[in-house]
Amino acid sequence: MSAEVLASTSAGHPRGSWPAEEQAQTFRNQGIPVTVIMDRDSDRFLVVKAGEVS
Repeated sequence: MSAEVLASTSAGHPRGSWPAEEQAQTFRNQGIPVTVIMDRDSDRFLVVKAGEVS
């Protein structure tokens, strides 16, 4: 993956993807377009800049 990872959360977190979604909203509130993806290789939810996912 070549996208810039801004934050990450364990996929095993009891709240699932919610912590990553909350982190993503913080970036969006700052005007940074981001999206949350699941990286199965690392078993983590990643917050990456929107449009950089490949």
